[in-house]
Amino acid sequence: MDLSGVKVGFALTGSFCTFSAVLPEIKNLADAGADITPIMSEAARNTDTRFGKAEGFADEIEEITGKKIISKITEAEPIGPKSLLDIVIIAPCTGNTISKLANGITDSSVTMSAKAHLRNGKPVLIAVSTNDGLAASGKNLGTLLNTKNIFFVPFGQDDYIKKPTSLVADMKKIVPACSLALHRRQLQPLIL
Repeated sequence: MDLSGVKVGFALTGSFCTFSAVLPEIKNLADAGADITPIMSEAARNTDTRFGKAEGFADEIEEITGKKIISKITEAEPIGPKSLLDIVIIAPCTGNTISKLANGITDSSVTMSAKAHLRNGKPVLIAVSTNDGLAASGKNLGTLLNTKNIFFVPFGQDDYIKKPTSLVADMKKIVPACSLALHRRQLQPLIL
């Protein structure tokens, strides 16, 4: 898939358990020719967890993209006025971030990047990763599914026995979903 010259904002939020699945997809986008601007929520950028050190993830992302991570609201705000990107990908996108996007709350670098980008009528691609996708975040997910210029990486339940309300995107579908979202098309099937 050729994404040469496509300007991608790749935003990560705090679903730390999925970072290991997302990092190879950032590399795949870069290998497809995308010019990637990395964005991380403040929590994702600065929190060490049992899944790894924040600095380690940040270093790897900056090495893949060749750019410094945007991790402050003030750094993300120019994305809209300067029309810096062709698409913003939020992967992983937590239930918290989904809820904020659905309700117009702009209190992080990631939500600001999406808001600033959407003002230009350009696509935002969401790769959901949340334990409450079929519970408290469900109504907000439904709102975004019906929102212009919002597209999704196909998703499904990741463990319907132990976590019956949990949803996660198939991160390996980020590149094809991105390619279609650039043409205002949703990769199908949406529900896996």
